[in-house]
Amino acid sequence: MTDQQPSIEADDRKRVEETRSPLVAHLGELRQRLLYSILGLALGFAVCFYFAEYIYAFLVAPYAHAVEGEEGRRLIFTALHETFFTYVKLSFWAAICLSFPIIASQIYMFVAPGLYAHEKKAFLPFLIATPILFVAGGSLVYYVIMPVAIEFFLSFESQGAAGSLPIELEAKVGEYLGLVTKLIFAFGLSFQLPIVLTLLARIGVIDSAWLKRQRKYAIVITFAAAAFLTPPDPISQIGLALPILILYELSILSARLIEKRRNAQSDDSDHDAEA
Repeated sequence: MTDQQPSIEADDRKRVEETRSPLVAHLGELRQRLLYSILGLALGFAVCFYFAEYIYAFLVAPYAHAVEGEEGRRLIFTALHETFFTYVKLSFWAAICLSFPIIASQIYMFVAPGLYAHEKKAFLPFLIATPILFVAGGSLVYYVIMPVAIEFFLSFESQGAAGSLPIELEAKVGEYLGLVTKLIFAFGLSFQLPIVLTLLARIGVIDSAWLKRQRKYAIVITFAAAAFLTPPDPISQIGLALPILILYELSILSARLIEKRRNAQSDDSDHDAEA
């Protein structure tokens, strides 16, 4: 009994070391991927801050186009540091977009060793589709929603009746750019809905029948989220809600295709087993 005790303790220590070794390796790998992601974000921030004035000019173009030809139009700032911190925030958000391929590639390289070959093939298209859908959502804001929304808000200006003062817009730099970036990220993130739902359908958490049953709740939640994420005007709210609902329907179709493919593979497996 005495001779067996050291042997048991040695085996326990060996099992602990074998368990600890992969954990330490994973933590080291995670640290390396996080470091590369942070370095990519920092580099992107430096580049974007250097070109912050050009990024600002690009984002302010819808407003400048809407008031083109009108004298006295400008953007103002009322705090000494407002423009500087606005450029910092703008550079940070732009850096996230610019460095997303680096961050996404680091995430993929971290999880890829634990995936089978067919799982890697299944995961890669979603990784590619994510920035494409984000750009699609941001483009919808920039080229469609913002020009219409700006025209809508400017329509409330008035020259004022006799004895009163005119109502004119003098937008603040920070508020305008904050609104634009908020809308771009709201639309960009909302356009990730098909990716999330398709992934959930692929791993079997949900199916097309469940998505159909939840359609009425999805409509209510979508319009509530659009009201929360966008300014209090019907144009931007409907402009966000309708594409999300369309993407929800596309997610149902995607889930149905996954189910058909899974059923076909199951039938082939059964046929091979019988053969």
